[in-house]
Amino acid sequence: MSKKVIIENLQFLFTVDDNDNVMRDASIVIEDSFITDIGPAIEVRARHERSSFDLIKDGSMLGICPGFIDSHVHLSETLSRGVFPDNLNTRAWVFHWAKPFYAFITPEDEYYGALLGTTEMLRAGTTCFLDMGSQYDPGITVKAMKKTGIRGITGRHAADNKPEEIPRGWSQEMVEHHFYPNAEIALIELEKCVTKYNGALDGRVRCWVNIEGKEPCSLELHVGARALAEKLGVGTTYHLATSIEEAELCESKHNCWPISRINKAGGLGSNLVIAHCAAAKDEEILVMSEKQVKVAFCPSSSFKLGKGATSIGKYPQMIEAGVTVGLGTDGVSAAGNLNLMRQMFLVAGMFKDSHVDPTAFDARRALRAATIEGAKTLQWDDQIGSLEIGKKADFILFDLNHIEWSPYYDPLQTLVFSASTSTISETWVDGVPCFEKGKVRGVNEKQLRAKARKLAAEAVIRAGLHKEDVPTESTLYDEGN
Repeated sequence: MSKKVIIENLQFLFTVDDNDNVMRDASIVIEDSFITDIGPAIEVRARHERSSFDLIKDGSMLGICPGFIDSHVHLSETLSRGVFPDNLNTRAWVFHWAKPFYAFITPEDEYYGALLGTTEMLRAGTTCFLDMGSQYDPGITVKAMKKTGIRGITGRHAADNKPEEIPRGWSQEMVEHHFYPNAEIALIELEKCVTKYNGALDGRVRCWVNIEGKEPCSLELHVGARALAEKLGVGTTYHLATSIEEAELCESKHNCWPISRINKAGGLGSNLVIAHCAAAKDEEILVMSEKQVKVAFCPSSSFKLGKGATSIGKYPQMIEAGVTVGLGTDGVSAAGNLNLMRQMFLVAGMFKDSHVDPTAFDARRALRAATIEGAKTLQWDDQIGSLEIGKKADFILFDLNHIEWSPYYDPLQTLVFSASTSTISETWVDGVPCFEKGKVRGVNEKQLRAKARKLAAEAVIRAGLHKEDVPTESTLYDEGN
């Protein structure tokens, strides 16, 4: 049965359309899961009979913007919050901490991690995400998405190039379910996942051909993943050019940087999302623009792991060159939380400071990166990412009575530089309020938090990550493989 809702007299409405219109005293009409009208309150009121609405919501102390889109997250790491130390570079973080954690989490751990993660996202205004994928089966994430009502893309985390010797903390079981024998077998299994889960939950779920990327994946798998995704009409994402260490290693082994290596093999294309991409040369950026490659930039992750976003990162240059750049959190172990408002604040200011140029980036670009550019990154911008007639009703309502909005003049500046997630009143997905009145729909958060704490403590002990002798440096893959 059709349901018609109007939220009227909103103090401001960020369309984040092509013109970045900001409406004052605006109203929005939602019918089922779609936006059917939007504009100045007086004009919208004149176009509708009051009796036609099932719900009339007063927006006079509310502001609205499109739901945030997390372009790169690891939901399978959600139980590792605060476990990995902050003195690790990317390679040590992955090989000596993340991999042992993966080795000892169970399907039950993954489910509750995904449930906790999607709950946190909705509280923070995130309505859609691109997950790197389950260590076991994408259906685990889909089950959590069904419960919370969020939109997103998942997959099956995959690699095919295991180390010559299994490092400390890795388990044989993890190696067997994480690393496929070769690229051909990996791609067969990934195709099965896409076929099974893409389009689930009435279209709220999409499933991609996701792989780990970098050293744990062969060149054949990098290239093959994108080709398979193109055949299936979906996307692919993987980590690449994540740090200067990775770039220098690639240079020593292959006489080129990572993006150039993939390009020479014919692996770049418009359905590829490169996660991080901190180490890219100017000429590589031009190629990425030409091939319409997308980038998921994770500011907090770069800050914690020292990836070099402020020193070698060329994200403003990418945007100027026409590369689509979305924002990601990278997950709780790298970012600390799943808060895209924090990422907006960081990206809006970090390049101003590093370039000693207040025009290097701005609040408008930050909001776009968290919304419409994220939607473009996920190849979903025909339905989400902006507030326009015909698009899905995925949005955030802000409580303007909150002290962080008192007073304000420019809502964009206030949103990016002043407000926090505590000012979020409601988060809607598909025309349904998934977070309202301080609660995420369908989730007993008290029980969830208790369960997550128990499972996380047990996983850390099983993985041995509580011990003092866990390595903080790595030379894995430096030789061979």
